[in-house]
Amino acid sequence: MHIGVPKEIKNHEYRVGMVPASVRELVQNGHSVVVETNAGEGIGFSDATYIEVGATIAQTAADVFAAADMIVKVKEPQPVECAMLREDQILFTYLHLAPDLPQTQALIDSKAVCIAYETVTDRNGGLPLLAPMSEVAGRMSIQAGAQALEKSNHGCGMLLGGVPGVAPAKVVIIGGGMVGNNAAQMAVGLGAEVTILDRSIDTLRRLNVQFGNTAKVLYSNADTLEREVLAADLVIGGVLIPGAAAPKLVTKAHIAAMKPGSAIVDVAIDQGGCIETSHATTHQDPTFIVDEVVHYCVANMPGAVPRTSTFALNNATLPYILDLANKGYKAALSGNKDFLNGLNVIHGKITCESVALAHDLPFVTPETAIA
Repeated sequence: MHIGVPKEIKNHEYRVGMVPASVRELVQNGHSVVVETNAGEGIGFSDATYIEVGATIAQTAADVFAAADMIVKVKEPQPVECAMLREDQILFTYLHLAPDLPQTQALIDSKAVCIAYETVTDRNGGLPLLAPMSEVAGRMSIQAGAQALEKSNHGCGMLLGGVPGVAPAKVVIIGGGMVGNNAAQMAVGLGAEVTILDRSIDTLRRLNVQFGNTAKVLYSNADTLEREVLAADLVIGGVLIPGAAAPKLVTKAHIAAMKPGSAIVDVAIDQGGCIETSHATTHQDPTFIVDEVVHYCVANMPGAVPRTSTFALNNATLPYILDLANKGYKAALSGNKDFLNGLNVIHGKITCESVALAHDLPFVTPETAIA
């Protein structure tokens, strides 16, 4: 199979779909890989590094898309990239379609085979290709939140961990999954007062065992969420419903009643955000203010640490890329129900029910679509 790796073009996005070690694996399996020039430059990989492991270098993204049977990316395709997709071409990347009707329609129109990292599951119901970026984003959320609390960034001027004789900041984390767990580890490590909210009793038990007395673990309902958010100095939104738009748990009324100079980091912004006042921002202009509350809503947070993020992502995606290349998408997906869950759009049809519901568009089962 011919695999293409274009350079990412989203704002301040320096990750790359495949590192040279991943390319080498594909070449050794008899496949060819074409990489757009300077695709890995942002994380220290020159074109020569890719050539050494058997890749060829293309001068433009158009050349990559034209040559490849499968496109491997990191972030969702931008409009100019969607226009380069063709029927039956495989696109393997993060898509986050539920809050993005224009991209959804563009992929439908392309008739390409669009497989989303974020909806591939494992035998335990986990999300193995979303997990590494959730780990990064969860840890980064505390760094971003700590900066947002600084006075120079319009925060209240509070040090997250306090100092002897001065109380630390109160951090409230909504969602106890991969993002929330990693955010809590960082916040606890910095000495903050940490509260984690979740609706799963099993998750609450696990978090309670993990953190003991270093973090407060509470069942999330409307009353508890409101009380904790209004008392918080920093709120981390880490709620995820796989494939679906994130629920708006923190409302405009909550924001208006929060402390002046407090901060919010909405890690769920890729799926539309779980804060009603959120809208996607970029690393170039990461924050905005609503009712004196600093909002950090960067839609590609792990892109700020692209080297760590790219290696973590490649470790997870490489077996799936090899499976697609070795077997073709029909055999690879049909033989693995968990992998099949990653199929979002194929031949003009939506095969992820959450995406179809979000946009009120027709849905067909993935089994039917690839038959």
